Amino acid sequence: MTFHLQNINNSIKEYQRIMRIFVRDGSSIEIPEGSTAKDLAEKLNLKSPDQALSVNINGKDFDLDHPLKNEDKVTLWSFDDQEGKDVFWHTSAHVLAQAVLRLWPEAKPTIGPPIENGFYYDFADLQISDTDFDKIEKEIKAIVAENFKSQREVFDTKEDALQHFSNNKYKCEMIKGFEPGEELSGYRQGEFFDLCRGPHLPNLGKIKAFKILKTSGAYWLGDSKNEMLTRIYGISFPDRKMLKDHLNFLEEAKKRDHRVIGAQLDLFSLQEEAPGMPFIHPKGVIIWQALTSYLRDCLSHAGYVEIITPTLLTKELWERSGHWENYRDLMFTSEVEGRDYVIKPMNCPGCILFYRSQSHSYRELPLRIAEIGTVHRFEPSGAISGLFRVRAFRMDDAHLFLKPSDIESEILALLNLADKLYSTFGLTYHLELSTRPETNTIGTDEEWEMATSGLKGALDKWGHEYKINEGDGAFYGPKIDFHIRDAINRTWQCGTIQLDMALPDKFDLEYTAQDGTRKRPVLVHRAIFGSIERFFGILIEHFAGKFPLWLSPLQVRILTVADRHNDYANQIASKLLEAGFVCDVDSSNESVSKKVRNAQLNKINYILTVGDKEMENDSINLRTRDNVVHGEIDLNKFLQAIKKEKDEYSLVSPFETK
Repeated sequence: MTFHLQNINNSIKEYQRIMRIFVRDGSSIEIPEGSTAKDLAEKLNLKSPDQALSVNINGKDFDLDHPLKNEDKVTLWSFDDQEGKDVFWHTSAHVLAQAVLRLWPEAKPTIGPPIENGFYYDFADLQISDTDFDKIEKEIKAIVAENFKSQREVFDTKEDALQHFSNNKYKCEMIKGFEPGEELSGYRQGEFFDLCRGPHLPNLGKIKAFKILKTSGAYWLGDSKNEMLTRIYGISFPDRKMLKDHLNFLEEAKKRDHRVIGAQLDLFSLQEEAPGMPFIHPKGVIIWQALTSYLRDCLSHAGYVEIITPTLLTKELWERSGHWENYRDLMFTSEVEGRDYVIKPMNCPGCILFYRSQSHSYRELPLRIAEIGTVHRFEPSGAISGLFRVRAFRMDDAHLFLKPSDIESEILALLNLADKLYSTFGLTYHLELSTRPETNTIGTDEEWEMATSGLKGALDKWGHEYKINEGDGAFYGPKIDFHIRDAINRTWQCGTIQLDMALPDKFDLEYTAQDGTRKRPVLVHRAIFGSIERFFGILIEHFAGKFPLWLSPLQVRILTVADRHNDYANQIASKLLEAGFVCDVDSSNESVSKKVRNAQLNKINYILTVGDKEMENDSINLRTRDNVVHGEIDLNKFLQAIKKEKDEYSLVSPFETK
């Protein structure tokens, strides 16, 4: 009997064929033939709400019920992955739309994509306010409790899809935009069905926390010529604590809003007469000059020269560079004496003309040319946001003209320069390498391969981790982007290094090689702050307006106890001004406590109070903006300490603790 059972077991194993699947870490897993990604997730015990949200198989994303084949390369996306968040939030947008339709059946859902932090859904024929949020959330909770499975359905033809959504002109407009033969699909959860490519969560039960954040108006497809829709923003998580932490984060971010702090500290303003074009006020200029002075000092030590190029350049230049074809919609144009001009949206062509104005030898290369140039780009009025998204801004641009043999060393030098600048502000970052887009690029395959290999080689040698973004490069070359992280863990794309072998060809750029022949230089475009306006806004929020001493628009305020102390206060102010500090004197008739409070509201680094005792001892009574009282201190000792703090670009005050 034992013999026969053993033969039967062996036969079962032989009949049940095994597949080998490669997972994210490169290891392989054996699972039965015919298994789905969900079966793989269960074998790996990925069962919690934040795990196994969707799957990537051989570079393409699918739902978890997608079948696997032998030797597939599989990544199961979790909520820790951006891809997993996108699936989680897009499915949640469908839940939001389902809840809205249950409450307002006449509403017309349009689109509901995931965004950086959460999602939104746009509706036509819907009018709501903040007072409706509670009942929407209550309906969402009921839908999630029903734990519908997400079911993907594919339309046989475009006509079938149009028939299904015949009562929704917005969906029909999207369907008509699909290419012939392109697959049209939708997702069903309970009674709700929506046009969608997917993928989706396997079931709604993974959604453990959901919050409606705000509502606003939005034009259909972002075009102001189209009708206004109602947009509802939301956020969801696989854990309630995540939602609590996120709401705390939003509250902290709100306190740091650069538009609010900028107005409080009188740093900048935005005027109706110049939409998207900020006015930098005197106190803001102090910070601006500190930033650019520090930058120029770093560039001088790194061997850069600086130029200034015109703002208005002929249309023919931008046609030759390729910008007219690829950036036309972003350009402001003008006509002068019957000739078309462009207000420059970038500094590159101007710098190229400067390079061409002289002949160059290999001995001059690498030639590093910097320009803090003002550029203008058209942004729709609905996209303009404080200093973060503007129409006129300054870029800390530089263009480096290299021999091919210089590529690796120069990219390494740029990585080190960016690291130095960001660390000065206490900013960490991660790197992303973006490769050739699929369409609308210039340059040959060989040039793109050489450029991409040059950037990748430098990154590998530098030794820091980086992510590859396939197809996200500039139209003229691959790039390295710096995504900086601020004090409350938000990321911002700022710096960029772009390697370009196409524009030197377009403009016939040359240098004389060592053997006397004419060679084509390699061009590197780079910015570290990026838009200085945007970087300024980031710093306002990063420091919450409490700038380190070397950046502060008002570093010291001297408070008098009585009128008889005014002369002594002015003497101290003169010494501080002579030493290069920005200071003022508050000799108003307010009480000392009120003067202290005003100074703290203005986030002034050091508050010096002077009275009879301080006059007698040639001292000051020191208090910081965080209300740490240090008491009486020798004036010269104070000056020495803050001079060292300023000269070292310190982020920490020597008087931070008693």
